[in-house]
Amino acid sequence: MHNIYIGWDSREDIAYQVCEHSIYRRTYKEFLNVHPLKQHELREQKLYWRGIDKLASTEFTFTRFLVPYLNNYNGIAVFCDSDMVFLDDAAQLFQNGFNAGDKAVWVVKHDYNPPEGTKMDGQAQLPYPRKNWSSFIVWNCSHPKNKGLDLETVNTASGAYLHRFEWLDDEDIGELEPEWNWLIGHYKEGVDGTPKVLHYTEGGPWFNEYRNCEYDHIWKREVINLYSS
Repeated sequence: MHNIYIGWDSREDIAYQVCEHSIYRRTYKEFLNVHPLKQHELREQKLYWRGIDKLASTEFTFTRFLVPYLNNYNGIAVFCDSDMVFLDDAAQLFQNGFNAGDKAVWVVKHDYNPPEGTKMDGQAQLPYPRKNWSSFIVWNCSHPKNKGLDLETVNTASGAYLHRFEWLDDEDIGELEPEWNWLIGHYKEGVDGTPKVLHYTEGGPWFNEYRNCEYDHIWKREVINLYSS
């Protein structure tokens, strides 16, 4: 079985449910397991003990970096934010030669620099290098450099160190096509490709102020399918 870990935030459980459903709807359940990264459970298991970070926009801002540990530093695993909808078979992420690769991670290397302000649910929109690279990660958990992400490091390293992948050299970071982390409002169909995973990074239809955002119909359709299945 292969593992996909989804960030979970108590304020956005519906986003998690829809993301999980969109994966299982398009990928055989016998092929993979989907796991929510629930901060309170990780704290209870003594795996996560960071203090509350006022700049962290979600409860999984840092827990995503536990994935290599949770996957026993073995094999390929995927992390994604909860504000995503899969439109294609997630099995491709485990079958496209990643097991034979020498990279520690694969990400979409966005050139994304939104202006400072607010995003989902009034959270601060903060610009920083490699922004949104860590929102969708294919992890080579077996890579020796990922063993540097032990519990102590994940719980004490700075946000910059983690989100900028500073435990790695640039050549350790492989590149995914934008279709796997399609930043809504940033990428355009016909120019940048066709989305396989939509990312409502500014805010999705589960927030009143984004109820009619771009691609809102796809998320709403997924909700209908979730509750009718």
